Amino acid sequence: MNKAKRQEIFTRLRNENPNPQTELEYSSPFELLIAVLLSAQATDVSVNKATRKLFPVANTPETMLALGVDGVKEYIKTIGLFNAKAENVIKTCQMLIDKHGSQVPDNREALEALPGVGRKTANVVLNTAFRQIAMAVDTHIFRVSNRTKIAPGKNVLEVEEKLLRFVPKEFLLDAHHWLILHGRYICTARKPKCDACIIEDLCEFREKTSS
Repeated sequence: MNKAKRQEIFTRLRNENPNPQTELEYSSPFELLIAVLLSAQATDVSVNKATRKLFPVANTPETMLALGVDGVKEYIKTIGLFNAKAENVIKTCQMLIDKHGSQVPDNREALEALPGVGRKTANVVLNTAFRQIAMAVDTHIFRVSNRTKIAPGKNVLEVEEKLLRFVPKEFLLDAHHWLILHGRYICTARKPKCDACIIEDLCEFREKTSS
């Protein structure tokens, strides 16, 4: 895929959705961090359902820590891997209090040192909470990048690096959101909605579908 095609793809995605947002519900960097921690192998819908009850009770490291592991479990037991996630949430809260003055750090090294926080989670927080350029490559972004040939790669890190290199600079800050939403609703894993796709004529996917 050439530079002109990428430019046109992201121009169209921006025109359709000028202010893309994560579908996770949050009102602070801390709430976003917890929501992303809970979202591993879970849908945003299921996470939001849990955090709508959790965050009114605990929306700071201190109040979350006061719930304890068992208390957190009660709120997130409908989410997959809730036992491990509850433990990571409590350990993360303790570390935020002990090492970061109860604030969510705005750098990758400190974020990835938190229990349960990997590269993808750190990228989401850096991009969404702190508006830093970062690509959190999940299954949707991996699929869209490879199908369209915007940034093909054999693994998530390769796709991440290519996106940072190939996405035109003016679109880098919001590219993560456009790609994830496109993959979630249009370029779906099974039966992608190519007929409804605004970039279908630019996409280099060979097995396009029609209704």
